[in-house]
Amino acid sequence: RKQGSVNSHHCFRPADTQLHCTMTMDELAKTRKRLHYRAWHRGTKESDLLLGRFADENLDAMTPEELAEFQDILDRSDPELVDWITGREPVPANLRTPVLDRVLAFRPAK
Repeated sequence: RKQGSVNSHHCFRPADTQLHCTMTMDELAKTRKRLHYRAWHRGTKESDLLLGRFADENLDAMTPEELAEFQDILDRSDPELVDWITGREPVPANLRTPVLDRVLAFRPAK
């Protein structure tokens, strides 16, 4: 997110500070459902499997701030994400977040 921006998740990031979000329980449930769908319907099988399984295992416990970070990840292109996940390309420092670090470290259970 751009600094000082507001997104559809009722989140705000004042310049150079932590992301803050407020959502009702109903909004959280709808957001989780939407992000779960997006994680499983990416366009490439590899991304579907990795991000979908990550969503299966993590979405229910995510805070509103973490959900906003996961949405930012889902807004990236599949080739870009695959390059980061496989280590072919480094993640730009300005795009690193705790949730992205968790996605990069995620290994689905077999």
